[in-house]
Amino acid sequence: MTFSLSSWSAGRLERVEQALSQWVPADAPAGLGEAMRYAVLDGGKRLRPLLALAAAESVGGHEEAALRAACAVELIHAYSLVHDDMPCMDDDVLRRGKPTVHVKFGEAQALLAGDALQALAFELLAPAGSSIPPAVQATLTRLLARAAGHAGMAGGQAIDLASVGRKLDEQSLRRMHRLKTGALLQASVMMGAACAAPGEAVESALADYAWAVGLAFQVVDDILDVTADSATLGKTAGKDAANDKPTYVSVLGLERSREHARELLQQALDALSRSALADVQALAALARMVVNRDN
Repeated sequence: MTFSLSSWSAGRLERVEQALSQWVPADAPAGLGEAMRYAVLDGGKRLRPLLALAAAESVGGHEEAALRAACAVELIHAYSLVHDDMPCMDDDVLRRGKPTVHVKFGEAQALLAGDALQALAFELLAPAGSSIPPAVQATLTRLLARAAGHAGMAGGQAIDLASVGRKLDEQSLRRMHRLKTGALLQASVMMGAACAAPGEAVESALADYAWAVGLAFQVVDDILDVTADSATLGKTAGKDAANDKPTYVSVLGLERSREHARELLQQALDALSRSALADVQALAALARMVVNRDN
């Protein structure tokens, strides 16, 4: 039978949405809960949770751990978007097709909402009275913390802000995006894998897959920033060029960027083949979706 990503995703997305709705509190003080839920619920591709769940399924991982990992990585992603959109960073007004959190709730509330989402992500990974082995909880926490911090997303954002108006070569651009975007995408896959104990060879192959998918995502993002409109993207199109930020299109050109995305897709699929896992159809389909998407 032909694998259907939409069919595979439907039930898993429903589980993620239900869990996020349950775990992101509506009753946080002074309207904070409303801002937190606005930032997370009812929007986004949920790529990171799907990668985590697909990886966990491919290795036969602990189901509760996988769901909590999927939701935790989405909370980190959501917090990063809230902060990235603020005037002190990218100063954007549109995200996921609606006003950004600081536009709707004010800068102070947006800052606090991001902080609270980040803290909640780690709380989810260490639940009291859970059947998740403590060693798995610790590994998930370490993977997410590293991907979100100075050696990952935050470090990449720092490079991004410092690179406005500068010319970067491809190697420097790759490093920036590997940290800013790729680290959290790679963590999604590796957290899913950590819900079992698949062995060093499998972990290495999945890490290579995740690295290629993470970089491909950013290459395609840079392409869409110059080829798609804001309504399709759900965020402001052309922002990178307007802000004189280095992108794959500005460094490699449009056609070479498209070619590079296809190369990265093949690298990801080759890595899945090396893993020798019995069922990697969902991971392969997600990689194809990343490269072939239009938003």
